[in-house]
Amino acid sequence: MTLEKHLSLPKPRLVVFDVEGVLIPKRRYLIFEASRRLSFWKLVKMLFVGFLYEIGFIPLDSTLRVIFNQFRGLTLSDLYQLHKNIPLISGVREVFKRLKREGYKTALISSGIPQQFVEDLASQLGADYAVGLELEVVEGYLTGNISGDVIRSGGKAVALKKVVEKEGLEKNDCVLIADDRNNLPMFRLCAVRIGYNPDFVISTKSDIVVKGDFSEVFPLLNRRKSKLDRPSLISRQDLIRETIHICGFLIPIASIYLLNRHLTAFLLFLVTLFYIISELVRMQGYNIPVISTITLNAAVKSEIHEFVTAPIFYAIGIIIALVTFPEQVSYASIAILTLGDGCAELFGRRIGKHVYTYNKGKSIEGSVFGFVAALVGASLFVSPLKAILGSAVGMFIESLPAPINDNLTIPIISGLVMSLV
Repeated sequence: MTLEKHLSLPKPRLVVFDVEGVLIPKRRYLIFEASRRLSFWKLVKMLFVGFLYEIGFIPLDSTLRVIFNQFRGLTLSDLYQLHKNIPLISGVREVFKRLKREGYKTALISSGIPQQFVEDLASQLGADYAVGLELEVVEGYLTGNISGDVIRSGGKAVALKKVVEKEGLEKNDCVLIADDRNNLPMFRLCAVRIGYNPDFVISTKSDIVVKGDFSEVFPLLNRRKSKLDRPSLISRQDLIRETIHICGFLIPIASIYLLNRHLTAFLLFLVTLFYIISELVRMQGYNIPVISTITLNAAVKSEIHEFVTAPIFYAIGIIIALVTFPEQVSYASIAILTLGDGCAELFGRRIGKHVYTYNKGKSIEGSVFGFVAALVGASLFVSPLKAILGSAVGMFIESLPAPINDNLTIPIISGLVMSLV
């Protein structure tokens, strides 16, 4: 669906929200919070089952049954306290207040949070409908058994259909805001599907993609075309984050004139370990001077309350490039990542008008500027032909909705291409 077609539709009457990753941070799910109460082996089992689900090896209901079975014996009050500790994504309360003022109906549908906790969240936000999984409790203790429509394949669509029929609505009356593939069954029931910081599947299937500030979804719901036509403003966080990203171009310079590339890779590895420790500490409510401050100033609002993983993938991608490829190719692949990817993001957000059909979160304008910046940087280290091919491949990878972070794939794949030329 084009933006113009979206704007031509009647104003929606029902806005449907996924919960995990949309209203609460991606890496602060209730099951993640509760995992702190588990033994080491139960935690390992839960993470392994989650991985099997992510790669499509086991269905959602089997995954959730195994995970919640690990919480057998916890009290409902313990779980409720953990639920209360999970923060909302910045801007969520404001958006719900505006929706209520303008007469929208709202529904929260979750497959990973118990019904009573989704209802509590709906009460806080003033939402009209709340649907979650059913959690079996005996004498205040969890039995580990779960049930409900939402844990079955396509179950979220069943839950939404009940809401739609109760309200007497049509498809054109409904908008869905979601972030992962578990919500795909609801797409056929909503005329407009908005991906909020979406995974690679939702990036492809959504009509519109919003990244960063949650408040950006409101103009889309309210059909405010004038706001949507203006170039996106680059926030302070965006500028800091992409400046850090682009400054990674100094790593090849340091490797050439100050250190050798293997020593640079080792030092970068140590910095990455220190960053991981600082993030673990920050998740416990404590800050490490300088590192935590930089993270908080560079992270998008939706990341502030979760473990920020992008810098780790960024560092690993650079390290792999430094130790794997021939020296000049390694430097060129780092230039493509740092200059190309950084400029593609900055210019894409500022002047991007034409999004890719296969990834609504990326723009053609961003890719063009990214290619030019990558080409200039890579040309300092390799032949023009290698620089052109590496930059073109790197920016193509940057535009794709892929399950693997592009901070890893851009330097590795562009480096491979340049090595083979």
